[in-house]
Amino acid sequence: MSYDKVLQANKYVVGTKQTVKALKKGNITEILVAKDADPFHIGKVTEAAKQVNVPIILVDSMMKLGKSCGIEVGAAAVAIIN
Repeated sequence: MSYDKVLQANKYVVGTKQTVKALKKGNITEILVAKDADPFHIGKVTEAAKQVNVPIILVDSMMKLGKSCGIEVGAAAVAIIN
């Protein structure tokens, strides 16, 4: 499952704002985006990812994505760093 990628990653950032910032720095290998997240916020992430050709992986749940990152709240996006 895609959630395992977060558990296996050495370094990642959580949240839409942090993901967009990391994309601008250019050191992201892939992004996980929750399907149940607000389309307005996810739109910013997906647009930034497309501009720098970073693959986007869709996952089902914000809560599951947040828990895989070790936080108790949902996460709309997680960026895996090189």
